[in-house]
Amino acid sequence: MEEKDPRSESDEESEEKETKEKADGEEDEVTDLSNSDVTTKYREAAKITNFALQSVIERCVPGARVIDICKFGDGIIEQKCSQIFRGKVKGKAIDKGVAFPTCLSVNECVCHNSPLESEEQPALENGDSIKIDLGCHVDGYISVVAQTIVIGDVCPEKPITGRQADVMHATYLGAQVALKTLKPGNTNHQVTEAIGKVAASFGVNCVSGTLMHQMKRYVIDGNKVIILREEPEQRVEPCTFEPLEVYAIDVAMSSGEGKPRETDTRTTVFKRAVDKSYRLKMRASRYLFNEVNQRFPTMPFSLRALEDERQARMGVVECLKHELLNPYPVLYERPGDFVAHVKFTVLLLPSGQTQITGFPLQEGLFVTEKTVDADTAALLATSNKKKKKKKKKAIGEAENDEDAGGDEEKV
Repeated sequence: MEEKDPRSESDEESEEKETKEKADGEEDEVTDLSNSDVTTKYREAAKITNFALQSVIERCVPGARVIDICKFGDGIIEQKCSQIFRGKVKGKAIDKGVAFPTCLSVNECVCHNSPLESEEQPALENGDSIKIDLGCHVDGYISVVAQTIVIGDVCPEKPITGRQADVMHATYLGAQVALKTLKPGNTNHQVTEAIGKVAASFGVNCVSGTLMHQMKRYVIDGNKVIILREEPEQRVEPCTFEPLEVYAIDVAMSSGEGKPRETDTRTTVFKRAVDKSYRLKMRASRYLFNEVNQRFPTMPFSLRALEDERQARMGVVECLKHELLNPYPVLYERPGDFVAHVKFTVLLLPSGQTQITGFPLQEGLFVTEKTVDADTAALLATSNKKKKKKKKKAIGEAENDEDAGGDEEKV
């Protein structure tokens, strides 16, 4: 015989109502840019991202170790995040921290180089070209950035010229063209086409496989995608941009073929594949997977961030075999090719497209004889902000204006 719950029916109804109200409250939470709190969190994440980027740039000097700079970049993000939004919301601390681990990709290395403590890599040298990539989130609202710099004796008196300067200008201008084209009503194909025209003007190639994603709360790679270089074997679904969306503009260009390859450099950056599950056999695999679920359930992470690097290296093999993790492989162009990479975060606000991360190309350090075509130049000259509509004057004011202007000659 089933025992009757000692609580009264009215208690049950009250609890059911309370549960429903909580669920409704969660459903009603606005997580797009129409909520000023959300916009504030994106901007706070952007401030930390930009600060970390500037701090990492200052550490990139001849003789420095890549691993040390990567650890430093992640540490800066964590430190700055600990200083904001210290209170609790509904009894819970606000989640914040690294949204993409610091990567330093040197010379022909295109992306995702974030070595482990146990791995030796050559120290930075004078003249090295470095692609810095990192990201931060505040309450799940993500801000990312990538910047390309050349370290050493580079100044307006001794600028970089030739193919390397062509690649740098093409990459930065391509990113700005993407920003100008990324407006509500336009499509992802229009952005791809506009960037391709810039690459053609400078005689360089967009890097194959580069994707730009819409970002949402706790989602760094949303369903709306812009492909940098459309090819028969890689295409994306058409999409139209809408107000209040957030995107990561991501542009990489090369003086080579623009078809990077994996080498023997270890992949260390991964992201949990949230739609996959499997009962892991190895102890090291379970250790890795449990820690990832607790600390990095949705954001990309580096094996370097895990407590036991040795177990992480062992456990990642089984996790990859069963597709529990998505890898971010370290990719390379051919030795001698010049590569540049720029990434920044864009908010599609009612006032227009707003870039909240990244820095412009350093003035006078890269000199090229090439330039964009007339249509692209006109696009670059346009404003990202919408023009404010003039308020219509009242009838009485309009009549007064006509009286005041009555003596003027009509055209």
